[in-house]
Amino acid sequence: MSVSEEIIIRNVDLNDAKELLRIYAYYVKTTAISFEYDVPTIEEFTERIKKISLKYPYIVAEMKNATIFGDEVIGYAYANTFIDRAAYDHCVELTIYLNHKFQGQGIGKKLYQYLQNELKAMKILNLYACVAYPLVEDEFLTMNSVNFHKHLGFEICGHFKKCGYKFDRWYDMVYMEKIINSELRM
Repeated sequence: MSVSEEIIIRNVDLNDAKELLRIYAYYVKTTAISFEYDVPTIEEFTERIKKISLKYPYIVAEMKNATIFGDEVIGYAYANTFIDRAAYDHCVELTIYLNHKFQGQGIGKKLYQYLQNELKAMKILNLYACVAYPLVEDEFLTMNSVNFHKHLGFEICGHFKKCGYKFDRWYDMVYMEKIINSELRM
């Protein structure tokens, strides 16, 4: 990233769907980070954005002046329903995807910090992340996602054994939790 390039975080626009889907497709096709086998259609993906952003923040990271063509969307994150029951309305599940070429540059942290501030203002108490967990690290899945969440203060609160099957092998899944508004429980 050069000095002339700046990362901004902004709310999603439906016009972002194509770029976000391009980012997500990489993870569906080449990793076990997503347990989806098939890349959603642009129509399906756009509907997901519409539905989620009606209730929760859905944000993108955009690199300003990235190329001669202008700005470039390089990642996104959103909150969504944790479990669809009223008693869980104080909790959300977070999702984040970055253009794989921009990992390890602090962009994911910026997205999550922005999201956390928005959710705290909405009086959300608990953040959850559903993270694929390798039995043994391989070319499709490492501990990077787990370590990223731990670095941001999440702790493993549930471990599901061999629940995801992709690329002819089994993967575990962990739920990770971060409490952001504990004072509201008093």
